[in-house]
Amino acid sequence: MPAGAAAASSDAGPSRQTEAAAEAEEHGLPRHAVEIARPLGFPITNSMIVSWVVALGLIVFARYATRNMQKVPGGAQNFLEWLVAGLHGLLEGIMGRHLANRTFWFFATAFIFILCLNWAGLVPGVGTIGWGRRTAAGFKVDQPFLRGANADLNLTLAMAVTFCAAWLVWALQEQGVRGVLREIFAPKGETAGLMKVLMVVVFFAAGCLEITSILFRPVSLSFRLYGNIFAGETMLETMAGLVPGLGWLLPIPFYFLELLVGFVQALVFMLLTAVFTLLICQHHEEEGHAAAHD
Repeated sequence: MPAGAAAASSDAGPSRQTEAAAEAEEHGLPRHAVEIARPLGFPITNSMIVSWVVALGLIVFARYATRNMQKVPGGAQNFLEWLVAGLHGLLEGIMGRHLANRTFWFFATAFIFILCLNWAGLVPGVGTIGWGRRTAAGFKVDQPFLRGANADLNLTLAMAVTFCAAWLVWALQEQGVRGVLREIFAPKGETAGLMKVLMVVVFFAAGCLEITSILFRPVSLSFRLYGNIFAGETMLETMAGLVPGLGWLLPIPFYFLELLVGFVQALVFMLLTAVFTLLICQHHEEEGHAAAHD
């Protein structure tokens, strides 16, 4: 093959690969959040904007609902009290009154915040308005002004790491250092003789596996939430561009599915973290109940 032809072929190869990659990414949400500003060197992404707007909206609503508390609630106060009472009752049934009262602030906030973020990502315009380019299939938004916050791994990882730090504090407060180590490594049940030695070895090995599981909890919690929300928003965007002219109609049935998925994922995050907390603090809870009965 002549040298000129070989050079042309080598130049055409990357070009074709670039075109193929562009075609492969024709539909779907961008994998990374887009930086839209950098004031004083601090990067601000489109997902951060959505999270701030949702947080501000929740604060304003809470202040509005509690600005003039009434003995017979109505309107916003009634809704807020119903939500708080329902979440507290659910957590108390799982964790017990003592632990639920101590940790309710975190789990209730996590559920409400995650739920609102998930549903905010479904608002028309989020992820579909921004800078882009025209393609054979229509206009493609490459840099949306807004993006679903939980479709950004940075936020879900931050929430998971925050829980793990709170979990460690709660465990040490409830059990102490020796109690935490005993809960993880100590053998359970009454044994004697050779069986006791065997159980010590078995539970020590199980404790090492538990430590590995604890270290990987931030990864599992963050990727579970991120993966489900990212996949749902990608599906909606893909359906919107699947048939030209029907982009407004095809995603509508899937919006109802994503509303349910957003609720379920918020509930799963809250329940998983609550169960993780209960498992490390359950002996203290049992002792508290026993003392109360005595």
